[in-house]
Amino acid sequence: MNFLLLLLAAYALGSTPFAIVSSRLFGLADPRRYGSGNPGATNVLRSGNKAAALLTLVGDCAKGWLAVWGAAKLGFSPVEAALAGLAAFLGHVFSVFLRFRGGKGVATALGVLAGINAWVALSALFVWLAVAVLTRYSSAAALAAAVITPISGAVLLGATPTVAVLALIAGILVWRHAPNIRKLMNGSESKIGASKS
Repeated sequence: MNFLLLLLAAYALGSTPFAIVSSRLFGLADPRRYGSGNPGATNVLRSGNKAAALLTLVGDCAKGWLAVWGAAKLGFSPVEAALAGLAAFLGHVFSVFLRFRGGKGVATALGVLAGINAWVALSALFVWLAVAVLTRYSSAAALAAAVITPISGAVLLGATPTVAVLALIAGILVWRHAPNIRKLMNGSESKIGASKS
């Protein structure tokens, strides 16, 4: 397969809005119309339907992982596989199916990390869980995980181009959370499990 076609396929895969799909399957309102307005697992959880939130989380993670895994299986190099993961991540953030206004990309990024290196993914997941438990803020947990990702990547993978891809994903995650950072600073950020009102 041509590398450009791989990137396009990964982007299309990443664009699949599992938050919208799962919400429709469970007869829920469009997650873009309540809570944070973000089509992601945390916002779907605000609907009170944990199964829909879990399906969203699994779907968003899976598409990131599948992009990397599929590229590797097709014989592409590790950095090319990482770039396929980046394409899937960008597809989620700038979904062609949602007029290029997608989610924050946290779950998809985790899936990409899992495809690249399980230990990098586990380190990010551990940091996310620790911060989430301590603060109850999904956004704070995501920001902490984003910061640690290129660091753990550099430690575990060495100075490789793949680490640059991880750093780019982390940077986009932080940028996508700019509104959340402002809310965290002024004390108006919603906590995990808060209602959708």
